[in-house]
Amino acid sequence: MSRVEKFDFHVPSLEEVVSVLQNGLKENFADVQVSVVDCPDLTQEPFRFPVKGICGKPRIADVGGVPYLLPLVQKDKVYDLNTVAKEIQLPGAFFLGAGAVSSRVVGGNAEFIPVVQAEKEKKAAINGSYIAKINPEDDGCLLQKYSSLYNDCEFGLLANLYASEGLPGEVIEVRANRRIGEQNFISCIRKALEKHYGDKPVGMGGTFIIQKGKAKLHIMPSEFSACPLKTDEELNNWLKFFEMKAPLICQPVIVSQDPGFDLRVEHTHCFSHHGEGGHYHMDTTPETVEYLGYFVPAEFLFRIDRPKETHMVGRD
Repeated sequence: MSRVEKFDFHVPSLEEVVSVLQNGLKENFADVQVSVVDCPDLTQEPFRFPVKGICGKPRIADVGGVPYLLPLVQKDKVYDLNTVAKEIQLPGAFFLGAGAVSSRVVGGNAEFIPVVQAEKEKKAAINGSYIAKINPEDDGCLLQKYSSLYNDCEFGLLANLYASEGLPGEVIEVRANRRIGEQNFISCIRKALEKHYGDKPVGMGGTFIIQKGKAKLHIMPSEFSACPLKTDEELNNWLKFFEMKAPLICQPVIVSQDPGFDLRVEHTHCFSHHGEGGHYHMDTTPETVEYLGYFVPAEFLFRIDRPKETHMVGRD
């Protein structure tokens, strides 16, 4: 059993978050519209999730961490989403987020894009996850549906997860078009929350679509680095970067400010139905980009298996 630490987030009302984000995003996007809406049916296009919504007992789990990947990989760091669901006191949780695959299952390294409803009592888990890896044929992106290859709920090294009961309910809808600032969509949201709430950390998760334009994403190589990666520059030279096209369905996990748990304060992975996916950095077409997102503030943070030795490399 991993070490589990728990923290209670500050949980503002949806209406309050709407005004915070409306003001914060205006500095970075030409067109911004933030409102409270009923969560759309996420079993429908383009999401195709196994549940209808992202509401009900919302919480965030930060599992493992980058220090288990860098400077050298610790392959024994393996986790299971069914176990994580119990550790965050929500058996049957619906998970969205960003992480790394279990190399012992996949046989190498890859980006993990979790979309999982964990098992509960006699109901088996539903794994709608994707993995994005480097295609050995052409060094391009190979996006695969996890359940078409494997039948477990394992992942490795690290994950940032938003968990809920997967229910319909009210969510914060964010529409942001035409980027005029320097920040990516999720950094802009996080910094708006941090500026307003300061040392009262707010957590948030959900899903957003890059509806138009292109974005810069990375995928980790299938082979772990044999030489230690000690700086962001060394890491970026190892990672493979791509420009990928919309529509991209993205799973962000946001914490406005780390309350002292060695968190990754923002982490977003994306998949698509046209074979592209990976770790989101930034849109590359600011004049034409269109974002549409649905978010819920989290009630709790669960920090699972926090690394004893840490560093700040590879956190963006």
